[in-house]
Amino acid sequence: MPTVVDARQAVEAAARESYGRLISYLSARCGDVALAEDALGDAFLTALRTWPERGVPERPEAWLLTAARNRLIDHTRRAQVRTEHAAALELAARDAEQAATFEDEFPDDRLKMLFLCADPAVDASVRTPLMLQTVLGLDAARIASAFLVSPAAMSQRLVRAKARIRDQHIPFEVPAPRELATRLDAVTQAIYAAYARGWEDQTGADAEASGLSDEAIWLARVLVRLIPSEPEARGLLALMLHCEARREARRSEDGRYVPITEQDVHQWNMSMVEEAERHLYAAAKQNKPGRFQLEAAIQSVHADRARTGRTEWGAIAQLYEGLVSLAPTAGALVGRAAAMSEVNGPAAGLALLEELQDEAVRIHQPFWAVRAHLLARLSRAEEARAAYDRAIGLAEDEAVRRFLISRQSAVVSSR
Repeated sequence: MPTVVDARQAVEAAARESYGRLISYLSARCGDVALAEDALGDAFLTALRTWPERGVPERPEAWLLTAARNRLIDHTRRAQVRTEHAAALELAARDAEQAATFEDEFPDDRLKMLFLCADPAVDASVRTPLMLQTVLGLDAARIASAFLVSPAAMSQRLVRAKARIRDQHIPFEVPAPRELATRLDAVTQAIYAAYARGWEDQTGADAEASGLSDEAIWLARVLVRLIPSEPEARGLLALMLHCEARREARRSEDGRYVPITEQDVHQWNMSMVEEAERHLYAAAKQNKPGRFQLEAAIQSVHADRARTGRTEWGAIAQLYEGLVSLAPTAGALVGRAAAMSEVNGPAAGLALLEELQDEAVRIHQPFWAVRAHLLARLSRAEEARAAYDRAIGLAEDEAVRRFLISRQSAVVSSR
C-alpha cells in the first residue's frame, strides 16, 4: 500500500512531466484553456485523494487524462455548451480510453499551444506569461514576480487572454508554412524573454526569476524536438545553453561579479557547451541565418577561449555586424561597439556608441558601462566617471553595481 508521501510524489512527478501535454491536449479539444485547466486541476486533486488508497496507476498520465476528460464532459452536459465542443470532448473520451488501454501515447499538442500563445490576436505583453502558465504550469503569482507586476494584475491579463482565445475561436494548430516564420519568431522571442529575465538574477537570490532560465531552456528543447528543421529554434537553444554553461563562473567565491573576459574557463560546463555547438552546427547546415543563430555564434567564439586561450575579437565583431543588420537591438548595438573597440581601439568603439541616439539604447545599462570603460581607456577620466555614475545608477544587480564602483574608483585614483 503506497503512503501519502509516495502518492504525493507521484502526483508531483506527473505534474512536472505531463502538465503541458495534458493541458494542450484538452484545450485543443474543448477550445477553452481556462476550462481545461480547471478540469485538470480537479483531476490532480482527485489523484491526491485516491492514489494513497488505491495505488498509483500504471500509467498516471492516462489516468489524469481520463479524469480530466470526464470532468469536461460533465461540464458540457450541465452547461449545455456548443454542440461542436461536446462532440470534440466525446472524441477526446475515446482517445483517453485508447491511451489507457494501448501502449501508444496520446497526441502531443504542446507545439500547438506554443503557437496559440503567440497568435497575433493575443496581446504581446501576455504571450510569454501565457506560455509559462499553460505549457509549464507556473502559477500567476510566480509569473507575476518574474515580470515585476502584481499577482492580481497578472491574473487579470491571463484571464483576459484565455477568454479572447475562447471567444474568438483562435484555432489550436501549427500555422501554415507561409505563416510559420512570423509566429515562430514570436515564440522564440517569448522564450528568450523568459530566459533573459531569469539570467538577470545573477546571484540566484530570487528563486522565482532564476527558475525561469531552466523553464525557458525546457521550452526551447520542446520546440526543437517538435520542429527540428527550424534553424532558429536550434539557434535559440544553442544561445541559452552557451550562456547557461557559464553560470557558475559569473561570480567569484566571495560573490563578486566576473565579466566573461575574466572568467575561469575551467568553471564552464563544457558538456553544455558541446551540446550548444551541436545545435548550432545543425542550424548552420540549413543556410538560413537568423538572430538567435548569430547570437549563439558570438557565444560560441567566446566559448572557444577554453580551447585556444584567446578570444577572436575580429570574428565576434563580424558576427555583430551581421546581427545588427538583422536585429538592431540595444544589446546588439552596444555589443558591436565593445567588440569593435577590441579590434580597432577604444576610439572606434566610442564612435559607434556616439552614433546611437535612440533613447531605448541610452537608458540601457551596458551602454553606459561600455562607454565608461572606453572613455577610461582613452584617459578621459572625468567623462568616464560621469558615465560610470549613469551605469551604476541603472544597475539592478548589487554585484554588478559593486564591480562598476570599483572600476570607477580605479579611474579616479589614476588621475
